[in-house]
Amino acid sequence: MNNHKKGTANPQFVPSARAAIDPFIVMDVMQAAHEQEIAGHDVIHMEVGQPGTPAPDFAQNAARKAMSAGPMGYSLALGVPDLRLAIAQKYAEWYGITIDPERVIITTGSSAAFTYAFLSAFDPGDRLALPAPGYPCYRHISKALGLKPVTIETDAAGRWMPTLEDIERSHKAAPLRGLLLASPANPTGTMISNDRLRELAVFCSDQGIWFISDEIYHGLTYEAPNHSAIEHSPDAIIVNSFSKYFSMTGWRVGWMIVPEQLVRPIERLAQNLYIAPPTISQMAALGALEAGEELEKNKEVYARNREILLSELPKAGFNKLLPADGAFYIYADVSALTDDSKAFAKAMLTEAHVATTPGHDFDEEYGHKYLRFSYSRTTDDMVEAMQRLKKWRGSV
Repeated sequence: MNNHKKGTANPQFVPSARAAIDPFIVMDVMQAAHEQEIAGHDVIHMEVGQPGTPAPDFAQNAARKAMSAGPMGYSLALGVPDLRLAIAQKYAEWYGITIDPERVIITTGSSAAFTYAFLSAFDPGDRLALPAPGYPCYRHISKALGLKPVTIETDAAGRWMPTLEDIERSHKAAPLRGLLLASPANPTGTMISNDRLRELAVFCSDQGIWFISDEIYHGLTYEAPNHSAIEHSPDAIIVNSFSKYFSMTGWRVGWMIVPEQLVRPIERLAQNLYIAPPTISQMAALGALEAGEELEKNKEVYARNREILLSELPKAGFNKLLPADGAFYIYADVSALTDDSKAFAKAMLTEAHVATTPGHDFDEEYGHKYLRFSYSRTTDDMVEAMQRLKKWRGSV
């Protein structure tokens, strides 16, 4: 008789090596915060980069209209043509450049876009340069797909952005096949200057290095304007999403702009891996593109929250901050307070009931010195969080 007792495992069946990637720590923090809430505590969420605002009214109304129009089947593998066209037209408005809609690819969130980019542009063993600190899933997805992530350490003095010299040095040591850069960046909220962006994009094009530009936080900038890598190189792979500026995280819809030679390979990948992005989400995204006034009001909330944190975090002992250029994050050096930001964040959650993300998620070597604060929730939440942290740190 077969043994089907819960917990018994056949030793002949083990997970694959490619599945042995690190966890996404922020999701573990979310789970710990959820457990605190179940226990009856009021937790303020500053751990996850998720807007506290709903999808814009234009998006919700477009979704309702689409749902009432009748059965909703698959879209084309590369997305709804009207949405691809609308995004291409937005690039003329946002950046003053003309984009062929055929180069626009709709994806199931930006996560699917990175999978497409890695599978279409790289072969197993190819070296992909990733600045640190940076979004951990770049590293995890690339490892699962057989690439070799190459860490490019950055620092506060350089606004957490790599220089041309950094990339030249790494490429000389062992040839790079790709560079992935985010601006505004997660977790730091800093942006690369347009001049440096141009230098990197042109260098990568000249050297045959795929340049992948994560522009998911475009629209959420507070001082300088954002620039797209596609302004400087037609070879760049652009990744963006409706999750952040458009407040549509749970709708799971993003997009790519890719060189012509990648369109058909990505179409084949899309057909086989996902069939198509969610149709209802694409209909909502079409509406969201018309919601500029509402989205700018959301941005005003983030701007107020940013000023509150920059003013109040130092009063709670978090003195080493770099003013964030964009997104909704502040990356704090806590090395004067702890040598283990993971334990520090855990204590903050259990004692002050404020959830933050330790830097271990973003930088394997130096992350133990840092915490990421997200200010994407309501202003009332930010005010209360600062009061709790000042009390927890004994400064009130």
